[in-house]
Amino acid sequence: MKMYFRELQKYPESAPFKFEETLDIKQELLDRYADQVIDADKFTITGTAFADQGDVIIDYYVTGKLIVPSSRSLVPVDLPMDFDVEEFYVPSKAAEARYPKDSIVFVLDEEAEVDLTGSVIDNVILNIPMQVLSESEIKTQDMPSGDGWEVMTADDFDKNKAELETVDPRLAKLKDLFDENDQGS
Repeated sequence: MKMYFRELQKYPESAPFKFEETLDIKQELLDRYADQVIDADKFTITGTAFADQGDVIIDYYVTGKLIVPSSRSLVPVDLPMDFDVEEFYVPSKAAEARYPKDSIVFVLDEEAEVDLTGSVIDNVILNIPMQVLSESEIKTQDMPSGDGWEVMTADDFDKNKAELETVDPRLAKLKDLFDENDQGS
């Protein structure tokens, strides 16, 4: 889904360019992010683009579904996607200063194409939560384990670490054997 920057600059805020598109980005997601995406449905993108002071502002809404690995056990999990994106396309580096630092701003020349497909792919990946759990993992707090290994929570890890750091009382006297301030040989 590509549009020319120069053409989008012709649409004022009062009469924006409206678009609705269904994108099949499954292959691109699998090629670029195979460790994060198992499968993907088609995504529906609805949005508007308009010009303001020579800049182009694009707002769009994305819906679709991914299948991603559980962050705990790697089993496939359905992940519905539903989010908004606002991006600013400006003709010069100086125009970039008009927007807050946390805004997504791209500097393009007048002849450039605005590639929304790439933007959608990047934003789909950015909207995958850090922790994705299957229904059964949400219902139970059981962690995966195997022969000689187990997954543990951060709290359990800290508790085990504290237990390992306790000094055996028989060795406690060795702590005072060397004075910390003694830096001689």
